[in-house]
Amino acid sequence: MVLLAVGDAYAVRTKRSKRHSIKRHSVVKGRKGARKKTFVMRPRVQEMPDTSSVMCEDTCTHIHGIDMSHYQGNVFWEHIGDNTSMAYVYLKATEGGDRVDQKFEQNIVMAHVYGLKVGSYHFYRPKTEQRKQLENFVSQCIPEEQDLIPMIDIETTNGLPTDEFCDSLFSFLEMVEEAYHQKPLLYTFRNFYNRHLLGKLDGYKLMIAMYTPEEPVLDDERDITMWQYTGKGRLTGVNGFVDKSRFMGSHSLREIRFEHGIPGTVMQ
Repeated sequence: MVLLAVGDAYAVRTKRSKRHSIKRHSVVKGRKGARKKTFVMRPRVQEMPDTSSVMCEDTCTHIHGIDMSHYQGNVFWEHIGDNTSMAYVYLKATEGGDRVDQKFEQNIVMAHVYGLKVGSYHFYRPKTEQRKQLENFVSQCIPEEQDLIPMIDIETTNGLPTDEFCDSLFSFLEMVEEAYHQKPLLYTFRNFYNRHLLGKLDGYKLMIAMYTPEEPVLDDERDITMWQYTGKGRLTGVNGFVDKSRFMGSHSLREIRFEHGIPGTVMQ
């Protein structure tokens, strides 16, 4: 039954991809439809040895999740789906103007098959033309496949002065909001935020990365929706490290839910 579900999910993604590439032809130069694939379920993965102390998700009631990309290699999604501590996953879709994560198509299908709430993210390159980056992201981040609002990964200025970097970034964020008719979630590190973005991101929900036992506090003390608390998490189903995050305070999944059915969502 699982094999059939995977095959059916890929068939649906293929049809959606073709339909959206036609609708967005004025923006997206073209994207080959995803090939129908059936993945053979492998034997149960051997659990990684516990090399750390008790993790955050073992001791608290916050909503936890992960982000994934090709860096995790082949993931055993059936085991992640069985992990009741992990409610959502953000998957790397694209980077810059032409890079598509090689595991994105497989990951988004499998994450849905095994019941996680799914969102997609784009790694922003400040020196790459914004329109080209948007076309790249829109070609992969298809609304029907999203449970969570798009996320923009902001980690580098690429050598630009802060003012030029911010002009570039804000132009791109406006384009993303126009395309999806909702503000994206923004991911960045605490120190990067304090150095380059302090007081400039009002109205956006933030996921802040800081790998310490203490919860992050920004220099402008603005609200943080989500906290990525480790880049070296362990999870059955992943042979290596995985980034883990959780919601802060009383924040919840409904705050980053993708709003479907908005007229004009994704560029026509």
